[in-house]
Amino acid sequence: MSHQNVIVLDFGGQYNQLIARRVRECGVYCEVKPYTTPLADLKAMNPIGIIFTGGPGSVYREDAPLVDPEIFTWGVPILGICYGCQLMAHFLGGQVTEAQDDSAREYGKTHTMYDTGCRLFRGLPAEGISWMSHGDYMAKVPEGFALTAHSEACPNVAIADETRGFYGVQFHPEVNHTENGVKMIRNFLYEVCGAVGDWNMEDYKHTAIEAVRKKVGDGKVLLALSGGVDSSVVAALLAEAIGRQLTCVFVDHGLMRYQEGDEVEAAFARWDINFVRVNAEARFLLKLAGVSEPEHKRKIIGEEFIRVFEEEAKKVGRVDFLAQGTIYPDVIESGSGKAGAAVIKSHHNVGGLPDYVDFKEIIEPLRLLFKDEVRQLGRELGLPEYLVSRQPFPGPGLAIRIIGDVTKEKADILRLADHIFREEVAKAGEDRNLSQYFAVLTNTRSVGVMGDGRTYDYTLALRAVTTADFMTADWARIPYEVLDRISNRIVNEVQGINRIVYDITSKPPATIEWE
Repeated sequence: MSHQNVIVLDFGGQYNQLIARRVRECGVYCEVKPYTTPLADLKAMNPIGIIFTGGPGSVYREDAPLVDPEIFTWGVPILGICYGCQLMAHFLGGQVTEAQDDSAREYGKTHTMYDTGCRLFRGLPAEGISWMSHGDYMAKVPEGFALTAHSEACPNVAIADETRGFYGVQFHPEVNHTENGVKMIRNFLYEVCGAVGDWNMEDYKHTAIEAVRKKVGDGKVLLALSGGVDSSVVAALLAEAIGRQLTCVFVDHGLMRYQEGDEVEAAFARWDINFVRVNAEARFLLKLAGVSEPEHKRKIIGEEFIRVFEEEAKKVGRVDFLAQGTIYPDVIESGSGKAGAAVIKSHHNVGGLPDYVDFKEIIEPLRLLFKDEVRQLGRELGLPEYLVSRQPFPGPGLAIRIIGDVTKEKADILRLADHIFREEVAKAGEDRNLSQYFAVLTNTRSVGVMGDGRTYDYTLALRAVTTADFMTADWARIPYEVLDRISNRIVNEVQGINRIVYDITSKPPATIEWE
């Protein structure tokens, strides 16, 4: 099944993935492409609309990222955001200069007035808050464009040539700070581009299953199942598509959360696949004995995971495909969709596996999906909510939430304490307000009193954050009464902990994880 398609042309802005997510949330398929993509390739995608993203450049500089002006002759509507707006003005006869005074520079929340007769703002309030981030200024608006929004400092916050379907905004409608920003994007898609909203996960599920069957044929597929959201959804999709042709190897390193290994195994009992669970706790703990440096822990766990998987893969023999849970942000971060970007990181769910697994090709059924779409696909496939809504969990598991050396005793202490924390947060309904939350077993012991006796036990740290993109995060304001219940339960039910602290540091300067 083919979908209407919008191209998000990437000029290096920080919110480009967010733009694409907003478009898809509106029921319209889109892909992020670097501005250097050949025009013929873009035209072959037959887009119903194009969005120019923001970016750090200035259109009047020699090194500015530009676009072939032929794109303006296609008759395809274009929305330019921030730098994208200035780029449009630059090519179509306007003039963009560096702001000559502070009043022409705008950053952050800005009171903005809109012309609601413009299709971009139709049906929306005439005034609201927009999120600005620009130091350049449109000194001359291109001929044929009308001014459709302004602020106290800037007369040309938005411009439009409605005859050609060209729109530009100096602010960022994709961020939450812009009031009705998503509705503006929706207006562009439906009022200007003629979108019909043919992108949904139920259709994608059927399309993806058929595509897997066609690609795999009667071949065999091997998947390293971590138990995370991405690999679990890949496993469910492949199970639905090819059944016994799939072998899932689930390496349980003994450093997962409370009952997590059993939950993963139970989730796949409904499908007739080759499910191999390797209980390797003792093996991993032996390798980790006496190791306290976090990067060393990561390296040990990663290497040992590969060794265990290699042993199981040899038992399977030759396979035709190695499946991976690569998702769209991985593709973009790896350089495929990032404008002029160096490779940030090479994404493989299990690093190094292609070096020794005997296979012909890698298959990545989720490579065009964002995380929220992966979760929705998991629901469509019938995976339980405890798997689909699972929060980010580091590959090394609890090993890097235990400060210092890792032992089974510490892992068991942390596992139970973390479970109580999560259970009480969920009971209070606070889980809906949090992006990520977990417990950390510190390497600090302190004196306490329990009953009439002195204790000298571990300090447990609780961490909870809210974030839109995990690039920055704020510490979560969990109600005191909820924290009180959590603390009381942990010190009474978990032997070895006598003190609870709550981490109130944002990112930056801290990171979300402690190690």
